[in-house]
Amino acid sequence: MALNTNKNVKIYYSIKEVAQMFDVRESTLRYWETEFPHLKPKTVGQNVRQYTEKDIEQIRVIHNLVKVRGFKLAAARKMLNKNRAGVDKNADILATLINVRNELKELKKHIDGLV
Repeated sequence: MALNTNKNVKIYYSIKEVAQMFDVRESTLRYWETEFPHLKPKTVGQNVRQYTEKDIEQIRVIHNLVKVRGFKLAAARKMLNKNRAGVDKNADILATLINVRNELKELKKHIDGLV
């Protein structure tokens, strides 16, 4: 049996790490917890939040609706309640397109360096 090196070793992320992932303030994440009932990270000790990959995926969807697409919180919440599968699919497509764009930018840098 071979060792699987593709696994993500980290199980929990701090609120600071998650805020940096999405370039938002920690207070924004705490506020989103009050506005979106699906977003409930594990809390330990004195309300220290621990975010899992599932929580981060929830935040990715919320971030896409609110920060990227410009929805108001009420509209984003309504959209998540009405058509969760469609919203998730759109968020996945957007993430894929952003990754492709970043890879193309890297390729352009390498090509420009050859000329």
